[in-house]
Amino acid sequence: MNFSVETYRLENGMPVVKLGGEVDVYTTPKMKEQLASLIESGSQRIAVDLSEVNYFDSTALGALIGALRRVKEQEGSILVIGAQPRVRRVFEVTGLDGVFEMYESADQVSKL
Repeated sequence: MNFSVETYRLENGMPVVKLGGEVDVYTTPKMKEQLASLIESGSQRIAVDLSEVNYFDSTALGALIGALRRVKEQEGSILVIGAQPRVRRVFEVTGLDGVFEMYESADQVSKL
């Protein structure tokens, strides 16, 4: 199974959950765990870096929407970084590119 997840902070202090490989029904729980931990610790703006993700299924999308709901309860947001064309298409087809803040790179987000 090709999947990786790591969490780090940008220069502006915003936490980033960087994913790699395939985010599907088997790997989504690890993504959810990272996001839940950040939300529970009080992070209001969280970036999710998809620049190294080559597959993002509906389970992953549902988990990301769930995390967005939770963070919005704290007046926060989730930013999506670097979605490759194939993954970005999933957001566009579902209309979620208008729900999540979409950015091309972590550099753009670090300047917010």
